[in-house]
Amino acid sequence: MEGLQNMIYTVTFNPALDYIVRLDAFTAGAINRVNYEQVLGGGKGINVSIVLGNMGIKSTALGFLAGFTGEEIKRQLEGFGVAHDFVHLESGFSRINVKIKADRETEINGQGPDIPAAKRDELFKKLVRLKENDTLVLAGSIPKTLPDDIYERIMERLDGRGIRIVVDAEKKLLLNVLTYHPFLIKPNNHELGDMFGVVLKSDEELLAHAKKLQKKGARNVLISMAGDGALFLGEDGTTYKSPAPKGRLVNSVGAGDSMVAGFLTGFEESGGDYRRAFFQGVATGSASAFSEDLATRPEVEALLKTIL
Repeated sequence: MEGLQNMIYTVTFNPALDYIVRLDAFTAGAINRVNYEQVLGGGKGINVSIVLGNMGIKSTALGFLAGFTGEEIKRQLEGFGVAHDFVHLESGFSRINVKIKADRETEINGQGPDIPAAKRDELFKKLVRLKENDTLVLAGSIPKTLPDDIYERIMERLDGRGIRIVVDAEKKLLLNVLTYHPFLIKPNNHELGDMFGVVLKSDEELLAHAKKLQKKGARNVLISMAGDGALFLGEDGTTYKSPAPKGRLVNSVGAGDSMVAGFLTGFEESGGDYRRAFFQGVATGSASAFSEDLATRPEVEALLKTIL
């Protein structure tokens, strides 16, 4: 068990304003009229910060913002009471992602602003101020204007300083950072199989391959399995399984980020208990999936009672 952390920081390299619309059916090449619309500031790290705030845990959101969309993302974060310390870019604008929810879901994602090397260094300067027992959440894709190895560069700079780093990213990014011993990684069952070029069907197979990731350097592995629940392999060798809480899927956007926030909340509040962290993570991810918005504390507490 580790001492309680001082602070949680999240990094979102490519934040976005999500323009979410619902309509009965979407027809390409025609005028489509929506029956519901919402504009939400997001990005994986930002979502983690918002849910942490909803759970009563303070964090600081870091990353890059630009233009009028960046200002709106910042305004929304402040509305949630989330502290932020973004690097502001002089040109371009933070991206807009269009999420079309009809008979099928369609997404159109913006590319985001150019990030010069000087601005990248500005972010690095903020990160080197982190202290022992702080937690850093690195989540999401890397924009094409940043180097592919930005996760590794950050973790290399912070290596050996007692900072817990959570990495929620796709296969190649994840495999490349294991040598720096991330505190938590969160592949889903399909992503875990993809890392080894196999299809994993049973819990035993999933846990065996999670152990392989631990041998490569990961400390704790949280495996989400959609409707089949989740598995956890702790650095102390403990394993836990949770069924998926029962409810109606409303909006899957942010569910994985919410799971990370719930895990960190449980870990923080229990003084480092992995069982509590795991189940709180599962409940928080599901609470977001069952709601139009990101999870709130009462929603999480209600679901937690059904799986503990």
